[in-house]
Amino acid sequence: MTDWTRTVVAVDGPAGSGKSSVSRAAARELGFAFLDTGAAYRALAWLALERAVDLDDADAVFGLLADWDYRISTDPDDVRVWVAGTEVTQAIRETRVSSVVSSVARVPAVREALGRHFRLTLDEPGAPGVIAEGRDITTVVAPDASVRVLLTASESVRLARRAGELGSVTREELARQVTERDRRDSQVVDFMTAADGVTTLDSSELDFDQTVRALVTIVKAPRN
Repeated sequence: MTDWTRTVVAVDGPAGSGKSSVSRAAARELGFAFLDTGAAYRALAWLALERAVDLDDADAVFGLLADWDYRISTDPDDVRVWVAGTEVTQAIRETRVSSVVSSVARVPAVREALGRHFRLTLDEPGAPGVIAEGRDITTVVAPDASVRVLLTASESVRLARRAGELGSVTREELARQVTERDRRDSQVVDFMTAADGVTTLDSSELDFDQTVRALVTIVKAPRN
């Protein structure tokens, strides 16, 4: 069990649940740091593409960690990512990276190594607390976090939110993308069901600001 030196809030959930944007806004309101754990997997996938590494070769993918020199800022107002001194904040969001990131994330040795990295980052000095979001943050990375939340929403609501983000993508293609991403990621971790001790926040009937307020309320609630 980790003896955290500050308040650690862990948030997970399925694609389109809004866990990243909601967590970031809640961190800003609380004066906390914000950690996007998914960015690390995207950064490693970006590096694999840059170096033409075979994504089906688990050993080769894991080998990238030896010198990838990954850094991410945890200021919710200025989240930026660097790999080997190169800023890749926008590059890791490109479609070519999104389409292969699951191939990186499903390598057990990679998940174990990044999990250790995340735990060190969560306990860095600075802000009085940190909100971290990711697929297995409440169950594997920080199962002993001060607060653990599963942020979810109905499938129709999640699809509608994704449609608003992506614009030109057809509903059929969007549904395929979200379903496929959830299917691939569920092979690695269960992010659809709240584990024991995890609070479920269903945002199906809430707008963005209401969801942020609900998360802040959960974080501020008295705990034994």
